[in-house]
Amino acid sequence: MKTPYRSTRGFTLLEIMVVTLIIGLLCVLAIPAFIMARQNSRNSIVSNNLRQIAAAGVQYMMEQGVSIVNETQLMGTSTTSYLHPIQTVVGEDYTGIVINNATSQIEINEGDGTLISITYNF
Repeated sequence: MKTPYRSTRGFTLLEIMVVTLIIGLLCVLAIPAFIMARQNSRNSIVSNNLRQIAAAGVQYMMEQGVSIVNETQLMGTSTTSYLHPIQTVVGEDYTGIVINNATSQIEINEGDGTLISITYNF
């Protein structure tokens, strides 16, 4: 008697379950690392913006002979301004920043309430 032809191509249920389990484990490991890298990137962008504001503030202080400057004196679209308005990344607010040469610090609140502070020395 002739045996019916049985295809040996394809995957068994066990092989598919093992592959699904491996992909799930890789996702569990990769997603927190991705979230942390994204947050670190955001923090470095905001810190870089603060450094630019601090550098413009120090330049303004040296040219004008003052020791305190706020962001309204620095930012604008005219050719006499020290900075163009900065685009936000995470909803941070660059208004109300005061740069004081006595403390050499500048800080800002992010959109989620996180405080980012940098110390500048120029």
